[in-house]
Amino acid sequence: MPIVDHLPTNMRNKIRVAENDCWEWTGAIQSRGYGCVGYSGKTTLTHRLSYELLVGPIPEGLHIDHLCRNRACCNPGHLEAVIQGVNTLRGVSFSAINATKTHCRHGHEYTADNTYTDKRGSRSCRTCRTASHRKSAA
Repeated sequence: MPIVDHLPTNMRNKIRVAENDCWEWTGAIQSRGYGCVGYSGKTTLTHRLSYELLVGPIPEGLHIDHLCRNRACCNPGHLEAVIQGVNTLRGVSFSAINATKTHCRHGHEYTADNTYTDKRGSRSCRTCRTASHRKSAA
């Protein structure tokens, strides 16, 4: 018996298994692309419910990351409980894109000596910062 059969009927009937093994939710979808379903008297996100029913409780402080990058997927094999920072950096947000950059827009490499990190965690090029400060002082 497929593992999807272990889900509640109202959930099982709204899952389409895709060729890439994503369990695509065909029911209600939030504006951000996540599936949602009524369960135990409240509306819950399908990927979180699937994980909790088929894997176990989501540890406190962790978020569910879609390894397949498909927000409508609720296949527990495509889901992993991780800290928010890991989830963010695995995505396609500006933070994730900027974290993969190895050079500033002027071509200076981000090295330990040439990278300034502010208290919010934003990086900037020390060479460019120094040049900017000198230009402002002149």
